[in-house]
Amino acid sequence: MAVQNDATYPLRYWVDYPEDGRVNRLTTAFRAIWILPILLLSWVVGGVTVLAPLAMLVFRHKYPRWWFDWNLELLRFSARVAAYQYLLTDRYPSTDEEQTAHLVIDYPDVAQELGRWTPLVKWFLAIPHYLVLMVLGLVSVVAVIVAWFVILVTGRYPRGIFRFVVGVQRWKLRVMAYAFLLVTDRYPPFTTRPVGT
Repeated sequence: MAVQNDATYPLRYWVDYPEDGRVNRLTTAFRAIWILPILLLSWVVGGVTVLAPLAMLVFRHKYPRWWFDWNLELLRFSARVAAYQYLLTDRYPSTDEEQTAHLVIDYPDVAQELGRWTPLVKWFLAIPHYLVLMVLGLVSVVAVIVAWFVILVTGRYPRGIFRFVVGVQRWKLRVMAYAFLLVTDRYPPFTTRPVGT
């Protein structure tokens, strides 16, 4: 497992690059079909629960650890599904094991790190990120399609495309942690790279 130099931001995300870049051609060829059951499950139970933490922060200025842990595990599950969907791993997403997609979020010191009223405006302040991520999301889809063809021909995931796709996912997760999970008041950086590298 690669350790990421990303300690300056409260969310760290990385995916282990396949050994020698090798990816299974068969599972890659039929990924769009094999992912459907777990993708539907992630949509049904997935999604980050926003309203309860928002209400707790605004009215009580608290973020209970159990609620944080619940949201973190839902987000980890969604990250594993996305890693499988974007061909970053051959391992079918587990509902409870970390596998090759790693997501770490620091539990916030609410009194010191989170403003009481900021949850009401964070979604609005993140609009520039949504716009950039829409464009990067489309580029990422094109990159994954290119990677799909390269994998079918060579059996390897191009490292540059892999890094780009992981970076876009990292950026998206940081925005989610800021605007919806509400675990940090630090504005997400406009970068796909780990912070501090």
